Amino acid sequence: MANASSGVGVEDDCKLKFLDLKNKRAYPWIIFKVDDAKGIVVVERLGKADEDYEVLRAALPENDCRYLVYDYNFVTEDNCQKSKIFFIAWSPDTSPVRRKMIYATSKDRFRRELDGVQLEIQATDQTEIDIDELKSRANR
Repeated sequence: MANASSGVGVEDDCKLKFLDLKNKRAYPWIIFKVDDAKGIVVVERLGKADEDYEVLRAALPENDCRYLVYDYNFVTEDNCQKSKIFFIAWSPDTSPVRRKMIYATSKDRFRRELDGVQLEIQATDQTEIDIDELKSRANR
């Protein structure tokens, strides 16, 4: 189904993989991209169990946009194990303007497809998605 304002739809597999992350903890993270040829958001890469957050950050392109979902596990000040699912819209300043516009106009519709996301970050550089930033947001 295409987004009226951007013409970008969402491949069914995106939602299925997200549900696997949320319900089965099958992946620690997922990277999604807009496939220009198909005009839809698709799964680009699934994180493996042994791949931590730094692997995810390193997998992000320097000059192109992506959406990603990260299942952040942490321990609270009360020593309770918790998990929060982050949605991150990665749009580096060095991305072409057209790409940034496509991702910006498609983001809200795509984000609504991912029922269960608890926190959202719009990031333009790596400092905005540092693990300390996630930790700070998760503990609010």
